[in-house]
Amino acid sequence: MAGTTHPTLNDIPESTRGQVIDLLNQRLADAIDLQLQAKQAHWNVKGSQFIALHKLFDEIHSAALEYVDLLAERVIQLGGIAEGTGAIVAERSELPQYPINISSGEEHVWALSNALASFGERIRQAIGETDELGDADSTDICTEISRGVDKWLWFVEAHAEGAARTQARA
Repeated sequence: MAGTTHPTLNDIPESTRGQVIDLLNQRLADAIDLQLQAKQAHWNVKGSQFIALHKLFDEIHSAALEYVDLLAERVIQLGGIAEGTGAIVAERSELPQYPINISSGEEHVWALSNALASFGERIRQAIGETDELGDADSTDICTEISRGVDKWLWFVEAHAEGAARTQARA
């Protein structure tokens, strides 16, 4: 079902806008979930790398907040309603559920790495889908987010202890 649209002079056809709104609202739910998972890691990390990871996870939270705003504002620009309530996010997010009972730096590194990788995969799919729909601006936003997510994944994975875990994930 195409997203709700409000009248706008935006020249992208309404049916296209509706499809892009639906797609971006789905990625918005993922981005909000990513933001919350980064804050969960920030609050709860313990261990010898505490301060470095505590700061890194907070930076990722801030970056994810920017992704949330980019996606939500694009939905509004297209005449839609940004759907970012907690209930909607809980229902729609496709990211892996963040484990609540972890505390070590290594555990948080792997949990947040998985969330970043999952979000990165979905935002790259959105690049292709928005491109196919002919919305270059939404494609550009998704590309910007993808570059950022890949950078954060690199930063988090740099804290991973042992290459065996990377091999096991592949």
